[in-house]
Amino acid sequence: MTAILTDRIGLHDFVRRAHDAGELVVQPRMGFGLPERMRAGLVATKTAPATTVGTLTLDSYTRIGDLAAVERALAAGSDLNGYPIASHPLGTTRAMLAGVRDAGFPVQVRHGSATPSHIFAALVAAGLDATEGGPVSYCLPYGRVPLEESVREWSRCCELFAHLREHLPVEPNLETFGGCMMGQLCPPGLLVALSVLEALFFRSRGVRGIAVSYAQQANPVQDQEAVFALRRLCAELLPDTDWHVVVYAYMGLYPVTPRGARRLLTAAAELARATGAERLIVKTVAESERIPTIAENVDALTHAATRQIRPAEPLADPGADSETYQQARAIVDAVRDVDQDLGRALLHSVKRGYLDVPYCRHPDNLGRTRSYLDRDGTLRWADPGLMPIGHLVPRRRSRQVTSAGLMDALGYVRRKFDSFEESAPEPILELR
Repeated sequence: MTAILTDRIGLHDFVRRAHDAGELVVQPRMGFGLPERMRAGLVATKTAPATTVGTLTLDSYTRIGDLAAVERALAAGSDLNGYPIASHPLGTTRAMLAGVRDAGFPVQVRHGSATPSHIFAALVAAGLDATEGGPVSYCLPYGRVPLEESVREWSRCCELFAHLREHLPVEPNLETFGGCMMGQLCPPGLLVALSVLEALFFRSRGVRGIAVSYAQQANPVQDQEAVFALRRLCAELLPDTDWHVVVYAYMGLYPVTPRGARRLLTAAAELARATGAERLIVKTVAESERIPTIAENVDALTHAATRQIRPAEPLADPGADSETYQQARAIVDAVRDVDQDLGRALLHSVKRGYLDVPYCRHPDNLGRTRSYLDRDGTLRWADPGLMPIGHLVPRRRSRQVTSAGLMDALGYVRRKFDSFEESAPEPILELR
């Protein structure tokens, strides 16, 4: 691992220094219920031959606030699918981190909660200074928590988190999940807009260290355009904020073959390098089957960080002329015009359909938008609904979406990367 050693530094400063040294920071999705196993996972991540950030991914019971279920599982010795940070004693978590987290190895908490007050209370008490999520991106896709409740909770949590700088020698860092929300079916203009809007929400609640996210999709040219648009919007709208970009390896159905999984991860690393993204969240060869082992996570980190992976030939930054930038900017501007308070603006924009995630079944999501995959994997709008991009999107006659068509589109990337024929033509996959 490249040595980046000083006194304790925050996640953003660590990532920035690595980027300046020519390193892509790589990070696993990793969480275990037993403290000793969680520590072993962090140690393995830290000692991997890569520049790494550690992850505490929390369990699903903690995510939804069912701490009684966590207690029952712990009492029964049952395995959990993540680390129950709000249920293990504070001393246990501190001991698990002691001697592992340091200036050369930040640790981020990842959770997925729309109502995360208990999680923020636990991570702040443990002195952890990096986490992620967002009031929209951790509400709409994952359950039925009212968006109003999520916005209220996230406002309180951001304000609590921002106060950490008064007690720690580092700037706390909060990463928006907005650029990853159901990303395999969501055209990138909306994903980029959501990532920027959640970053603006964090900033309005006092957070100054921010990471903005984008999930790899099915077309590398469109992905490059999206990351460039994200970077441009952050430079324009977050000038007083320390921000960096994190790319996620594909969030949808993953290839079932080890060769296909590695090809897709290689493409994600190439995307990050071609666009100057500073950090990459990896996936493993086991993603299509089960929770990966520690060894499989280390293998993915090593593969993504190898210097043999070179950037795909990057596009010149198309700037304000790109389709993704224009759509994202129109959405961001329309939402900001709704209300001076970003929380109320997000809430009312979802109700009005200015933010409308295709195929999302949350009761607060208007559900009028439709998207489709073009023959080359480019995501396009079939119907933008009431979003403020109608003047930018050629309107198609909206058609009913069949379950077969939906599953066909969801499997596009899996089929593409599991195929042994590099030049095999892909069928047109439209969500009708």
